[in-house]
Amino acid sequence: MISYWKCRDGFNEINQWKSGCWIRVIEPTVDDLAVITERFAAPMDFIHDAEDVEERPRVDHEDNWLLVFIRIPCKSTTLDGDTVFSTSPLAILIRDDVFITVSYFANEVTDDFIRWSNRRRLNGIKGYDLLLSLMLSTSVWYLKYLKQMNVMMNAAEARLEEKMDNEELMQMMGLGKFLIYFITSLKGNTMVLARLKLRLRGQPFNVDLLEDVEIETQQALDTAGIYSNILERQQETYSSVIGNNLNRIMKTLTVVTILLMIPTVVAGYYGMNVPNGMEEWWFGFPMAIAISVIFMSCGYYLLRHSRFFN
Repeated sequence: MISYWKCRDGFNEINQWKSGCWIRVIEPTVDDLAVITERFAAPMDFIHDAEDVEERPRVDHEDNWLLVFIRIPCKSTTLDGDTVFSTSPLAILIRDDVFITVSYFANEVTDDFIRWSNRRRLNGIKGYDLLLSLMLSTSVWYLKYLKQMNVMMNAAEARLEEKMDNEELMQMMGLGKFLIYFITSLKGNTMVLARLKLRLRGQPFNVDLLEDVEIETQQALDTAGIYSNILERQQETYSSVIGNNLNRIMKTLTVVTILLMIPTVVAGYYGMNVPNGMEEWWFGFPMAIAISVIFMSCGYYLLRHSRFFN
């Protein structure tokens, strides 16, 4: 789908393309791509690269086009109701008064950016300033999703303190995977921003906006790194707790096994088919039980006061 947006008291959709407007392409069809090619002579190889969900962030030039790939955060819900965080590529093409964004994947970044521009009643955002504004909105959404991840981490941690459950451990592992996606994508966006600073020298753009993008992107990267480290430490702690619990269980089973071997030995001696002086004694069986109990009590006392339980 192709839509055209003009920044007048915020971005508002218009019926046809006008100079300096934002050409927004979402999940394009073959006809949409044909329109972009025929009317604006956009490089289709670059646009087709946006279909690859693993496409890395980069900056390139082709036929006076400034071609930029950034990765934007996404959130979806599975059929089981689980929240899944990921990132997807957003292609941005700039040439003179033509500004095109292409996204093959659903996201909240661009829609929220339009709503935010309307609330702030912005005017005249186009070209490189629009590029930087989208990158700023992307970093803000990274931070929003990271806060949601932190809430999920705290909730899972609280449930694990009550009961060690595999489902909660798997959720923690999934959050760790999402954080790795975010960190990798933010590092790529940081690299793109550094290259844009060099390429935008001498071009008309808002310097303060560029500084805001740098600050927000670095903050998102630092936050993701902190959460990832915290989650890694938590997983190591839970692994240690599980290992300690298993050791306690094994110690208990070992003690039970040792103590149960004592009456087995006594009963084996008492029941041998050889004369032992107890086979015809009426007090023989109670005596065997008493000996077993005494030896078991002594064995438990020795094990209890040894280093085995420490």
